[in-house]
Amino acid sequence: LSSRTSAAEKEMGGSEKREKQYRAHQGFGDHRGGVTGAHAYFYADEAKCDQHMETFLRCIDASSGCSEDGFSAIKLTALARPQFLVRFSEVLMKWRRFFHQMAAEQGQAGQAVLDTKLEVEKLQEALANLGIASKAESQQWFTGGTVDLLDWNSLFDSRTKLSKPLLIPNRMTGQLEPLLSRFSEEEELQMKRVLQRVDVLAKRATEKGVRLMVDAEQSYFQPAISRLTVETQRRFNRSQPIIYNTYQCYLKEAYNNVTGDMELSRREGWHFGTKLVRGAYMEQERERAAQMGYEDPINPTYEKTNEMYHRCLDYVLEEITRSRKASVMVASHNEDTVKFTLRRMKELGIHPSDKKVCFGQLLGMCDQITFPLGQAGFPVYKYVPYGPVNEVLPYLSRRAQENRGFMQRANRERDLLWKEVKRRLLTGNLFS
Repeated sequence: LSSRTSAAEKEMGGSEKREKQYRAHQGFGDHRGGVTGAHAYFYADEAKCDQHMETFLRCIDASSGCSEDGFSAIKLTALARPQFLVRFSEVLMKWRRFFHQMAAEQGQAGQAVLDTKLEVEKLQEALANLGIASKAESQQWFTGGTVDLLDWNSLFDSRTKLSKPLLIPNRMTGQLEPLLSRFSEEEELQMKRVLQRVDVLAKRATEKGVRLMVDAEQSYFQPAISRLTVETQRRFNRSQPIIYNTYQCYLKEAYNNVTGDMELSRREGWHFGTKLVRGAYMEQERERAAQMGYEDPINPTYEKTNEMYHRCLDYVLEEITRSRKASVMVASHNEDTVKFTLRRMKELGIHPSDKKVCFGQLLGMCDQITFPLGQAGFPVYKYVPYGPVNEVLPYLSRRAQENRGFMQRANRERDLLWKEVKRRLLTGNLFS
């Protein structure tokens, strides 16, 4: 483990130079502890990435063979080196943070992400004062009078290709630090490889009539995963939602992430496909944040996470009513969330046959939710692990550990099972 961590630090430019959240540490090579979902993949062999891609292709074929409108889920840590995803995530977050720093200087601190708009003239002055770009250079970047975060993110590709690093003053230390440094040739190749692999999977999914969900993972991977997923959605979601991004509602930034990506899909005219989950890495995320000294990215309470889930879900449901170009999988074992969804669908006039809203639960869990939904005509799915037994066992552990709030209500499921046993005994159909 220590050698793997050292290699990761060396490859990513030295741990001491990195943002705390994106540094390698002694637990970097093993994410099973404190994780209730399938583990992230850690390896150094590009051939292994290709093997995982082949497994995902077989999974897509299997899903197509058993359902006319099935889903398959993929994990980008199986298709890209995790060290690259961490590095890319750090670059993306630095770029976003710089935008918010400049917004604060223009008196817009604390505003909702889509309401924050930089005045171009002031922005150009700031960039010139920081030595990033002269006013003449930056004029070609901006066409309107204001710049929001989506406009700012669209500049990212061109700026990362500059030969000189962008240096800005650290507001805490006063030292000049690189805002963005160029990707190495190897990192550029890794970017191309992972996009090529996802492209192969998306094409197969399109051919087979299968929708492809990209799983969310740890917060230090997630900015890169979401960015790569959105790039794929831009290509494949033009006429229908083939690619679904996953949003973890236990994250404090969940609503900003959902609304930002939704607005991007509106501007560019593609279908917004999303899976909403609460999240499976809470204990590990909190422990890591405490050990490494950065802000806990998780909502402080289970109730706050529920509020976040319903807020994000309501935003997507209203978009379905407005444009019909959004689709959502409500991946939840929470009865209150399912009831909330059904009530809002009725209020907004979203019919089950529209197939804009579907539900998902893990195989072997919450059948008392899954079966009535299916019988009532709602699209509902069971999440089934696919792959070698030794690799899917960590995923199967979710059945016992996934959500403490859910497990506290396990008595209800036990009572339902006992009621069903008694019914079968009385009718003489114990094994039917």
